[in-house]
Amino acid sequence: MTTESNLQGEMANAIGQFHQPDEETFQWTKQWYPVAVVNFLDPSRPHAIQLLGKDLVVWRDNFHKWSCFEDFCPHRLAPLSEGRVESDGTLLCAYHAWRFDSQGKCVSIPQSKDEQTATKHCSNSRSCAVSYPTQELQGLLWVWAESGKEAQLESQLRTPRIIPELEDKSLQTTHLFWNFRDLPYGWDFFMENVADPAHVPVSHHGLVGNRYQDANYLDLVCIKQISTGEGFAFEIKPTAPTIERAIHDFQPPSHMRIVSTSVDGGKLILALYATPTRPGWCRHIGSQVLVKNELGKTPKGLGIFGLPMPTWLGHVLSSLFLHQDLVFLHYQQKILAKRQNSRWLDAVYTPNPQDKMVITFRQWLEKKAGGSIPWAGGYNSHPSSSELDKQQLFDVWTTHTQDCRVCQDALNNIKRLYTWAYGLAVICLCISVILDARAIAIKAAIASVNQTPISLLTLPSIGFWGALGSAIVFATLGYLLQKFSRLFYVYEFEHSHND
Repeated sequence: MTTESNLQGEMANAIGQFHQPDEETFQWTKQWYPVAVVNFLDPSRPHAIQLLGKDLVVWRDNFHKWSCFEDFCPHRLAPLSEGRVESDGTLLCAYHAWRFDSQGKCVSIPQSKDEQTATKHCSNSRSCAVSYPTQELQGLLWVWAESGKEAQLESQLRTPRIIPELEDKSLQTTHLFWNFRDLPYGWDFFMENVADPAHVPVSHHGLVGNRYQDANYLDLVCIKQISTGEGFAFEIKPTAPTIERAIHDFQPPSHMRIVSTSVDGGKLILALYATPTRPGWCRHIGSQVLVKNELGKTPKGLGIFGLPMPTWLGHVLSSLFLHQDLVFLHYQQKILAKRQNSRWLDAVYTPNPQDKMVITFRQWLEKKAGGSIPWAGGYNSHPSSSELDKQQLFDVWTTHTQDCRVCQDALNNIKRLYTWAYGLAVICLCISVILDARAIAIKAAIASVNQTPISLLTLPSIGFWGALGSAIVFATLGYLLQKFSRLFYVYEFEHSHND
């Protein structure tokens, strides 16, 4: 007789039969990965990034082309990300002023004896930076995870996992803002999370659903069988009354495409990317695309994030959503790591069909992709970062703001506003004091002329109250703006306080 305890194993076996092993192991380095949103990068300086455990640097030359090198100068291994983008469009190592063009060729070694010697040294292949193929598509900077001439050729044969609706001119689409965040949990836990529709109304209570009313039964139906190169896809049943069809489509190495088709024909597409940076961390890049129906009606976006808003505000508010399951995923990862090479399927208990997609993802990773990411730099497959406390987990500055020029510009403007507000509050307060003192002086003069005693019990003038009220308003505005600016640095969240 089948018991609840062995239902998990039966589901895993059934999922494993979707597709027999007939392909080679997934090649992690022969892929395009999104590493940044181009409009958020400062083109005047180099930017350090990580990919599959490699330390890289991206920068833009005078022809507006973004290049990617390994983050070291071939001279003495100083990080090129600490260098400068010069006016001639070269990347300068700030240690000894060696310069490199967009292809990685060294074009200047100023400490050489003479120009002839410099040319000789620059022509040596050992003077070159290690360059990786790059391209810009749909506002994202993509990097191919291998270097060299062969990588340049191979990269041209594969297209990144883009959003096809944005390329289809026959569709009426609205592309909402891109967002990115470096998250303190691994690529696999990110993908596991977005392959789990059952957690949404519970973890994201108050933003997307209600933990008490919407945590209902779901079934997941496989509509694209598991394969090495193309991943898998599931349809969610049942859906909300306004949704005709909802599909999760995992497209390796870094894309989860979630499409909800409304009964009136419109579509909401969640384009969720996760780039594996180093063990225990990933870079999330995401956006929403709204596709109008035949009548030109635009579907609703995801919660408040479908409302019109400036990009920087969307970035700030994203913490409300991301931090709702961030703690779970960080510590979930740590708990599994402490079990020392325990198979995921043996460590968890998943008796319900809501976990089919998560099980499939873990089986794809184990059976199709070598079981783990082949990290460079001597990293092992377990998270290398130490366990973070909640203050560190909720850090927004390091994981986003410091690398987003849009948010830095907004933060600087908000700082100016609250500085002005505090300044105006002080000025208004001074004016109120002056008006009050002036009124008292006038009363004293009148009393002296009339030879009557001064009455100090009369109310101050309207001007005094207006100036004092303005001081309070400006001081309150300054305080609120200053408090709001903290969201660019940290946003703390507790589910126990989320009623």
